[in-house]
Amino acid sequence: MAAGLNSADGALAARLPEGVLREVAPAYLEEPRGRWPGRAGLVAAPRDADECAAVIRACADARVAVVPRGGGTGLVGGQVMPDGPAPLVLSLERMAAIRAIFPDEGVMIAEAGTTLQAAREAAQAAGLQFPLSLASQGTAQLGGVLSTNAGGVNVLRHGNARALCLGIEAVLPAGEVMHDLKRLRKDNTGYDLRDLLIGAEGTLGVITAASLVLAPVPAETGVAMLVVESPEAALRLLGLAQARMAGGVTGFELISGQGLRFLDEALPQIRQPFAARPDWLVLVEIGLPEGLSADAALEGLFEAGVGAGLVGDGVIARSGQQAAEFWALREHIPLANRAIGAIASHDISLPLSEIAGFIRDAGDWLAGQEEMRINCFGHLGDGNLHYNLFPAKGRDRAEYDAIRSGLSRHLHQMVVARGGSFSAEHGVGRLKVADLERWGDPARLRAMRAIKQALDPAGIMNPGAVLG
Repeated sequence: MAAGLNSADGALAARLPEGVLREVAPAYLEEPRGRWPGRAGLVAAPRDADECAAVIRACADARVAVVPRGGGTGLVGGQVMPDGPAPLVLSLERMAAIRAIFPDEGVMIAEAGTTLQAAREAAQAAGLQFPLSLASQGTAQLGGVLSTNAGGVNVLRHGNARALCLGIEAVLPAGEVMHDLKRLRKDNTGYDLRDLLIGAEGTLGVITAASLVLAPVPAETGVAMLVVESPEAALRLLGLAQARMAGGVTGFELISGQGLRFLDEALPQIRQPFAARPDWLVLVEIGLPEGLSADAALEGLFEAGVGAGLVGDGVIARSGQQAAEFWALREHIPLANRAIGAIASHDISLPLSEIAGFIRDAGDWLAGQEEMRINCFGHLGDGNLHYNLFPAKGRDRAEYDAIRSGLSRHLHQMVVARGGSFSAEHGVGRLKVADLERWGDPARLRAMRAIKQALDPAGIMNPGAVLG
């Protein structure tokens, strides 16, 4: 097991490459929700994979825990270590180069400290797009995005981070550099260690660079907000949209009336397209090839939705500015949630056919508990919901402390019973270790522990995350 690091002891610091040490500033010890105060004896910021490997080797020899850190935007505590001996925090902030772009191949090679926004801008400059999009993309770094297998709003069409990665460069727990930055779509040469490290949350090694898939930019794009009567209607509209667009649906977001009312309450400057706040609406984005009109396609979808009794009202963005405002509304919902203050938040996924039943049954069950407000929203197209609970108007969330964990456990049980997951896109981190132990398949958990023991026998890589 990893030992502690005494920050007053310079023995380990003396073994690190010159110039990699950083001041242990508060920014390295924080996570967005403020649930866990991080600890660190040293902070190291290597400039390349070789320096990163030297840091890991030194920590392995000294049995010092290593907590890899990207942009720090994760919401499950994977980027901080609150308990145990003080670790070394490994920041990838200085490894932020776009090493190469191959436009004809649709491939970019970028280092782990590159922000998602910088990667998207580099792709755009090459006439392509890196289609993974998150609200935190200005801060989130590619290493963290891959290590958590992040999703975002475009998974419906382009897949999550794993689907957009062809190869990786990584430092393994013994301090070896794995050079696997291949640009191949087909490579069946044994175990896929790339996929093993993607989603491992820094517990099996540190991703230092990646070969990423770039996609063509659609010639025509369109965005609409459509009012629907219920989640059932939204799901039927999704099927209708996919059938009509033949793969052209880029995003399909479910938004509840409670989320709109939270925006009124916390962020009234955010413009909303409907004077009366509907109970449910969907945000639809499409991307079509040259020669097809996105506006006409969305108008056709609206008319078909009205004719099928699925859509009651709608607005189609008539400019890039209006489309940006629609997306800004969706992306500010988490900020409004934070301002209101949640009792408990749930990042869940369900088979599409189970979503409406879960929303109905969960709401019925919660109605029998303490009075509270529910904000259910998320990436309906890929089955990912953010199902968040808030105090009733005029009450403080501290009043719910005694029942918070029980509420989450019961809701997660309902999700698992329907074939869903209690962690859709944020990972396990430290927040959901007990959930994984409770609901994870026993054979799968044994295999995960065996892999961890084989690659990291000293237990230095992000101890406490994922497997506890």
